[in-house]
Amino acid sequence: VTIYVQLQLYKKKSFSVVSQGKLFGPTVGDEATWTLEDRKLIRIVLMKSNREAGNCWRSLLEGEYAADAWVQDQMQRKLTLERFQRENPGFDFSGAEISGNFHGGGPDFSSLQK
Repeated sequence: VTIYVQLQLYKKKSFSVVSQGKLFGPTVGDEATWTLEDRKLIRIVLMKSNREAGNCWRSLLEGEYAADAWVQDQMQRKLTLERFQRENPGFDFSGAEISGNFHGGGPDFSSLQK
C-alpha cells in the first residue's frame, strides 16, 4: 500500500499550525509509526515507497526544511553504498567510503552485467 500524506501539526492550546505540507514523496502505509517521547517530542518514522539510491528526498515536506548541501551529500553517499551492498551481497562495504559520481544513486553498471 502506498499512501500520500498531508502533514499538519498543531500546538495543543492555541491550535496554531506548527508545520504543514505535502510529503516529498509517497510512503508505505503499513510501515509508518509515531511515538511521543517525554511528553514533548513526536518522533515520526516513515518508509519511502521508492527506496532507490537515486531517490534521495531533499526535504521531508515539499518546499520546506531542505537539508543543507553537506547533509544531502552524506545521505546520497549512504544510499549509494546501500545500493552497492544490495547489488553485491558477497562483498563487505562496512568500512567503505564513496567518492566521485555518487549523486543520483551513483554509476549505473546494469549495461555491463550481460
